[in-house]
Amino acid sequence: MDFTKTEQEVVVLKAIWELIGEMVNYEMFLKPESTAAVTSVMFRTRVHQRLFNILLVDFLSQPSPWPFGLPMPPKETLKSDKCILFHLRRICDDPQFNPAKGDILREPLTAFARWLEEECFVENVWLPSINVETNIRVRRISFIKICGNIAKHNFTRRSMNVGNICDILKSNGHDISVYEAYLAIPEFYDWFHDHVLNYHSSAIAEFLNNMRWVIYEYLRPEFDRSFTRDDPNSAPYRFIYPSDCINQVVRAMYWDLMNLVRTEPYMPRFEVTKYLKMRY
Repeated sequence: MDFTKTEQEVVVLKAIWELIGEMVNYEMFLKPESTAAVTSVMFRTRVHQRLFNILLVDFLSQPSPWPFGLPMPPKETLKSDKCILFHLRRICDDPQFNPAKGDILREPLTAFARWLEEECFVENVWLPSINVETNIRVRRISFIKICGNIAKHNFTRRSMNVGNICDILKSNGHDISVYEAYLAIPEFYDWFHDHVLNYHSSAIAEFLNNMRWVIYEYLRPEFDRSFTRDDPNSAPYRFIYPSDCINQVVRAMYWDLMNLVRTEPYMPRFEVTKYLKMRY
């Protein structure tokens, strides 16, 4: 089945909004006493941090194939483009709902993708089970995905993580065996999930929240066009679908997406303190 560009844009924007909504909310993070000057956010519990990591890995992964006729990213593209962000970038290049404001989507997308691709540097990583102490350089998206997969699966489904840990340590001067990598999994997780990811969680939440806000701003004119009541004095309302939004499933998604845009995102914009952006 062929899908129009508008239909695919509906699918992508609804998916991103809902995925961010699952990660960045006041059930996952403690609500600050004042939202006027938020400089950090804190997970409610360790369990919430683990769930956040799992959901973030889903956000940064891609199905094969993509549904609704969405194309696969090129094989040679960056890791940060092998996910839903690739399709958001396509919307930036050819926006359907609000061509005059398509570029507002690009800034938070580019900032987050650049951050994901940068290397973090963690000093004196101690892996006692294999008697290795070393400094580790690794791309942020790599350790995020490794830790999220460790959080999601038990050891019987961690063969890919094991290979990735071997590669990371080899690139940092330590050639270890697959079986040693299995031993090092809990310690790698402690370092990069409990410490490094926890340090970065506020910055990641800021990136994602900024993305949600610009999607809201981008879609608000479409909501104003579409929202209507046949009787201005009655409660029921409806949305006028775009002329090239025909598929019934996508129309249901469009309805849900417009309902999301009825109000501003519930988490206000915030800027994380620079002291949570200087390390790793």
